[in-house]
Amino acid sequence: MKRKYYSVLLLFFLGITTKGFAQPKTYYREVVDLLKNRVLIDSELALKEEPLTVTAEFCERSAGNKHDFFSESDYFWPNPENPEGPYKEIDGKTNPSNFVEHRKLMIRFSKIIGVLASAYKITGDDKYVKHAIKHLNAWFVDENTRMSPHLKYAQAIRNGVTGRNYGIIDTIHFLEVVQGMMVMEKSKFFDEKLADKIKKWFSQYNLWLTTSEMGLKEKEIKNNHSTCWLMQVASFAKLTGNQLLLDSCTKRFKEVLLPNQMAENGSFPLELRRTKPYGYAIFNLDAMATVCQILSTPKDNLWKYQTNDGKSLAKGISFLYPYIADKSSWTYPEDIMFYEFWPVAQPFLLFGAFAYKNRSYFDLWKKLERYPTNEEVIRNLPVRNPIIWLQ
Repeated sequence: MKRKYYSVLLLFFLGITTKGFAQPKTYYREVVDLLKNRVLIDSELALKEEPLTVTAEFCERSAGNKHDFFSESDYFWPNPENPEGPYKEIDGKTNPSNFVEHRKLMIRFSKIIGVLASAYKITGDDKYVKHAIKHLNAWFVDENTRMSPHLKYAQAIRNGVTGRNYGIIDTIHFLEVVQGMMVMEKSKFFDEKLADKIKKWFSQYNLWLTTSEMGLKEKEIKNNHSTCWLMQVASFAKLTGNQLLLDSCTKRFKEVLLPNQMAENGSFPLELRRTKPYGYAIFNLDAMATVCQILSTPKDNLWKYQTNDGKSLAKGISFLYPYIADKSSWTYPEDIMFYEFWPVAQPFLLFGAFAYKNRSYFDLWKKLERYPTNEEVIRNLPVRNPIIWLQ
């Protein structure tokens, strides 16, 4: 008994858990060592990229102007019964002819800021910050190129409506822009006045998200859309220091999202009923995990929170993990499109590994594809640069 006691005690002092996972500083270093070479290669390429914002592309079908983000809903197709009328939805089936160029530009922007911030965090070299500032200024400050702080014209339906609340999900790709900015603000080269202007843009956007008819409607959607609304509002509130809004987001996660979306077994029934249940179940768990990563504090750790009937992020990961580790064990219908491209290195695995000190989650994350190229996967993977999210 004494030998076992001293062995456990030794492991404790070495910073190792009984699951074989090191303490935060050690396994953060492991992530950096794993990703460093690729980050430095990609960041050198990013240094050569000039800013391109929504003003670089315009669709004649947009009801807005060149500064207004515009997209057309992925799952809408011409209606054979009314060829000149509004497009008709075929859930889960992406129409490649719909306009999504602004989303692609936003993803490009997110990738650039994410990798530049990662390189800065690894090296401390301010050249990455200086270049990132050019892109941030173009998107949020420069009157000639900035994006309007709303999404009135996102996910429009051709020949139908000029924009829908569902389009708010498109700006999940600002998450790593915000996270990257918070990392790079520590640089002496990040001008405080510029930072204030960018934060003002996000304050205006959050005001629209939380007060407009479209924003409030999206907030109340019962599936991944409301998760992504909360994920964005929380991220932007953290950047701008809006503690009241952060507290509201935490409360909503505990009292609305988790209890209403998760079943007692840890699954998300509304996602499992979709025509792409595997992809949507993963996507929603990634989003909830990112919410926990954004909002958790030492005093209020959402990773440890559970409802009265036992629903928690730990249970959500436990439910999905076996199907990620062995996809052939999936007992629900296969997705009608893109099923073969999932899973990848899902954020919920990495965040969950850190939160619960679970080596199995971490090792699985390491084995999966960290640099997907499929557009469907990329648009549903807003967290691509782990280094800027971890301490």
